[in-house]
Amino acid sequence: MSNPFTVLRTQEVLPGNEARRGILLTAHGAIRTPVFMPVGTQGTVKTLEPRDLRDLGAQIVLGNTYHLMLRPGAETIAEAGGLHKFMGWNGPILTDSGGFQVFSLDRLRKIQDDGVKFHSHLDGSTVFLGPERSMAVQRALGSDIAMCFDECMPWPCSREYAVASVAKTLSWAALCAEQPRAPGQLRFGIVQGGIYADLRRKCASELTAIGFDGYAIGGVSVGEPEDALLRGLEYGVGALPADRPRYLMGVGDRIQIVEAVARGVDMFDCVSPTRHARNGSAFVRTGSLQVKAGRFARDFRPVEEGCDCYCCRNFTRAYVRHLLNAREILGERLLTIHNIHAYAVFMRELRASIDAGEFDLFRERAWADLRSARPPAMAG
Repeated sequence: MSNPFTVLRTQEVLPGNEARRGILLTAHGAIRTPVFMPVGTQGTVKTLEPRDLRDLGAQIVLGNTYHLMLRPGAETIAEAGGLHKFMGWNGPILTDSGGFQVFSLDRLRKIQDDGVKFHSHLDGSTVFLGPERSMAVQRALGSDIAMCFDECMPWPCSREYAVASVAKTLSWAALCAEQPRAPGQLRFGIVQGGIYADLRRKCASELTAIGFDGYAIGGVSVGEPEDALLRGLEYGVGALPADRPRYLMGVGDRIQIVEAVARGVDMFDCVSPTRHARNGSAFVRTGSLQVKAGRFARDFRPVEEGCDCYCCRNFTRAYVRHLLNAREILGERLLTIHNIHAYAVFMRELRASIDAGEFDLFRERAWADLRSARPPAMAG
């Protein structure tokens, strides 16, 4: 199996851990890492057009196997020529396997040895998703990176539950590895194990033995405290091959991104920039700004002074606030443009700091800028 990933530069920041700059080659283009990937669950990043994403510097977007399987259906997307053509995006796409829905839709599913039976959140009908079906759907979608079907376990969970869950994830990963893939499609295994170091290491080791193009750390950002998140990350990363890309799933907090990069992670995704925008919140260099607040009713400054995104170049806080409170979709769109831009700039500066051998300084500045904006439990 040829390796699509090349590490271009490393810098040791924490003992035994290296921040990495790399390049990941896919069928629809090269991805410069570390990278943040906007989430397009339904085949769209909410409120944005593909040309917006290109203009904002997004390198890769995510789609969701479970949701696209239900609506409009994998067969429809395949008939359209695949997900890239269907959604008008010619850059790389990563598809989640549906494993996260095993966690998020826990009241609508039953886990079996061969997969998961769901009651559709759309109409209540019974649908089944297992490793073979998940990979078949992702093959039909034609994504550049297909994730293995896994069980994203809840937090907290007992050791007994975690042992059984890891065994299931490994069994499913072996089946996923046997399935045919779309032309040029890469496949990533997912490390599970909760907060149990030996289980994380066992899962990482056995996934490596199966052999994948890249590896993800799953089962994080599911309600656990930050120290547990970082422990789970460290346990998993330490047992993964250094020459393959590492993806921390579902993490979008900028300090957590910095700390994960310091521990050797290359890829991130989260709904945070788009979800916060829809709730009227803008990410700025020192945290976030609740633009819907009354104090901005006559504030004619840009959302973030010094920002060169389309929103900040052309509109004011007062206008965006007016749109949001009038429930005009343009307000959500403008804040989404700003937030995706803010993340793109953050990741571009992060990559440049590794290239310059100054990631430790970038890390210090990020903590200085963002510490006061974090909940007390996270600000230490």
